[in-house]
Amino acid sequence: MPRTSRTSRTPRASRTSRIALTATVASLTLLATACGGGDSDGNSPNAGSDGKPVTLTYWSATAGAKETAEAFNKSQKNIKVEFSLIPSGPEGVTKLTNAVKGRNAPDVATMDYSALPEYASEGNLEDLSAVAGDTVSEKFPENIQSLVNLGGKTWAVPFDVTPIQLFYRKDLFKKYDVEVPGTWDEYRAAAEKINKADPKVRITNFGGGDPALLAGLAWQAGAQWYGTSGDAWKVTIDGAASKKVAAYWDGLLDDGLASKTPLWGEGEAKERAGGKVATIIGAAWSAGGFSTGYPDLKGKWGIAPLPTWDGKPATGMYGGTSYVVPKGSKHTEAAAQFIEWVTTNPEAMKPRLSSLKAPSSALPANEAMRKVAAEEFDGSYFEGQDVYELSGQAADTIVPGWTWGPVQQQVTAAQGSTGADHTKALTVGQAKGEKAVTDRGLKLAK
Repeated sequence: MPRTSRTSRTPRASRTSRIALTATVASLTLLATACGGGDSDGNSPNAGSDGKPVTLTYWSATAGAKETAEAFNKSQKNIKVEFSLIPSGPEGVTKLTNAVKGRNAPDVATMDYSALPEYASEGNLEDLSAVAGDTVSEKFPENIQSLVNLGGKTWAVPFDVTPIQLFYRKDLFKKYDVEVPGTWDEYRAAAEKINKADPKVRITNFGGGDPALLAGLAWQAGAQWYGTSGDAWKVTIDGAASKKVAAYWDGLLDDGLASKTPLWGEGEAKERAGGKVATIIGAAWSAGGFSTGYPDLKGKWGIAPLPTWDGKPATGMYGGTSYVVPKGSKHTEAAAQFIEWVTTNPEAMKPRLSSLKAPSSALPANEAMRKVAAEEFDGSYFEGQDVYELSGQAADTIVPGWTWGPVQQQVTAAQGSTGADHTKALTVGQAKGEKAVTDRGLKLAK
């Protein structure tokens, strides 16, 4: 397939979506009262008080961030960005937290959506409402805005959107005469048929190792892990919808239909490359790794919508990145200008993508950025399928209204020790979430 030039439309939320988003913002008023963050200092983004260019420090663990900063520096004269690579995941968040406490934090940083409410509620972020609120409301889809607009304030600017999708072995499905499943019941039936024909092949590997995937599947099922009741936080990680998801996957594992090999390990890669699993539950960003991870299987993998519980299109998110201004920045307006450029200007995508050693299928939340990414992506691995068109369609079906809570990073860390027992992951997550809320001095709804 030739390099694609198509891109999906920006999701337009329905009236139902808008109502859900409004309710979400209203439910997070507690977050606003707990959050720090100051107003802009009024420094002009055009130059510093001494007439010299404003210099911003920028920390990120994302691939291509250095090259993007360099391209920004070449694009104008009044703001200069100094980039530093930091560790990804919790280690990077800890480094940033310590920097804020030590009053030597950068002016700009990247942060996972799941960490944002916790970090903001601890007073570690600048309120970007005045300098980036319009950017978020005008240039990003509504079902992503709720992840960065918390308690009626804008705390970050989105970069990507990460809908969960189904990747499946077309040759194995054809060999075993299995249709691409549209529901989770059909997915289990496909697992049973394939495994019966060849006991060495399982439907996928789902042995733990990344609690974020369980959260995304619970999201799809309509779960709400966090909410508020009056002036108290509600933690419902082990709610009915989440338990349904966990029981389903634990059932597949117990019956030998799914592999207990953990995610992100060497064993996972061997099973997928060796034809031992027939599907992968991944996100939009997953597609880019197939050509380097499983080069001998070009043309054998296909992409489909994630199966749903009732047959109606729906999905959750798996990961995702936003841009923030840590507490204490003296150049909030200049930082907002750089952030707007890096998240919405098509010229920012080219250096990011050209610097990568492997293809990237990350799906920018902004439509103009998405178009450039689609044009640059070589989709020939998935013969006959437009990767960006499909991921854009999946993004349109992200269930609105999901919010992360003020202690999710602690919950994720606790769930990481539960292995392939997803029901246990919910129980452990619930207990940790309740304790973490009270340990922070916040009220917990009973």
